[in-house]
Amino acid sequence: MTHVLEQAANVPTTGPLADALAVRHKLMDLTQASYEAALLPGDAGQVPIAIRAALACRMARICQQAGLAQHYADLLAGYGSDADPYQLAEPGNQPPASEKCLSAMVTYVDLVTQRPRDATKEDIQALSEAGIEESDIVRLAGLVAFVNYQLRVAAVLSVMGEAK
Repeated sequence: MTHVLEQAANVPTTGPLADALAVRHKLMDLTQASYEAALLPGDAGQVPIAIRAALACRMARICQQAGLAQHYADLLAGYGSDADPYQLAEPGNQPPASEKCLSAMVTYVDLVTQRPRDATKEDIQALSEAGIEESDIVRLAGLVAFVNYQLRVAAVLSVMGEAK
């Protein structure tokens, strides 16, 4: 089975890297299950799946990980042509000021993706003050944590796949 992470990192289907990942299939399976939980949850709460895909695409673009950026852009395209999620997928774009919850989410996503060490409890409080419920803050934090993990692993796998 090829996982999203392997596809996005362009891992060869044969060779030492493919063999190493096959030995670690449990880890890859768990990473894929985490992907499904973060991006395709049964209960999306206040963070709809199209917004999740847009935010994931945004994070991948911020980190310049082309494989995951393309994967998340394709995932987002599968949800239709709602303009807001497509615009959110582009770093630098902000939702309208009237969208307080979404604005707070984007601010949090950008901060944790670009400068995770600068994130504080005040940033979590800002999400709450924007009207995001605690369970949805947890969902958003899980999404951000997973995608950033995925981005870092994809970067390493991409380099390893290029090495001969």
